[in-house]
Amino acid sequence: MRLLIVEDEKRLALSLAKGLTAEGYAVDVVHDGIDGLHRASEGSYDLVVLDIMLPGMNGYRICSTLRAAGNDVPILMLTAKDGEYDEAEGLDTGADDYLTKPFSYVVLVARVKALLRRRGSGGPSPVHTLGALKVDTAARRVFRSDDEVTLTAKEFAVLEQLVLRAGEVVSKGDILEHVWDFAYEGDPNIVEVYISTLRRKLGATLIKTVRGAGYRLEVPR
Repeated sequence: MRLLIVEDEKRLALSLAKGLTAEGYAVDVVHDGIDGLHRASEGSYDLVVLDIMLPGMNGYRICSTLRAAGNDVPILMLTAKDGEYDEAEGLDTGADDYLTKPFSYVVLVARVKALLRRRGSGGPSPVHTLGALKVDTAARRVFRSDDEVTLTAKEFAVLEQLVLRAGEVVSKGDILEHVWDFAYEGDPNIVEVYISTLRRKLGATLIKTVRGAGYRLEVPR
């Protein structure tokens, strides 16, 4: 899953990004309200962690603008303020949850996971069955012919992108964008390494390479 952090305290933002990345999420970070609104509007995010006091545009305006445009991405608001009025205003603009600084990182992760579960509960089933392959995107577990296959967080994230678009061609760029973050400057061939590992663990014929276009997870007929 891909998260966006909009926070102008750079040390806090990068610390949160490092922790959430270790939890298995792909995380993008911006430090300005206007840039945050642009990324939240244009990007495909599963959740936004949004500070209220931001340069350029505050969190209240970002949240209300996203909701007015029909964007229902879960929003967890952060603020140094404390008081019922601020919380009410944040929730009135469409935020899904609210956390007052200073906060425990453990609490933030719990809130993030709760919001993602809540979002998933109203959507399609998180269990995808493709022939002998069964992928539970909520529990992050993979089975092949009833035998569980152990994957790393990154391996699962790559597989998830293919499962969610099974039968379609998914480009290397799409996988990089959703599994790694926007600041990734390493070798884009890292995707090929993970595809090779998935083939070794799940079967050589499961993932097809579409030359010049990307990869396709085969759908059994």
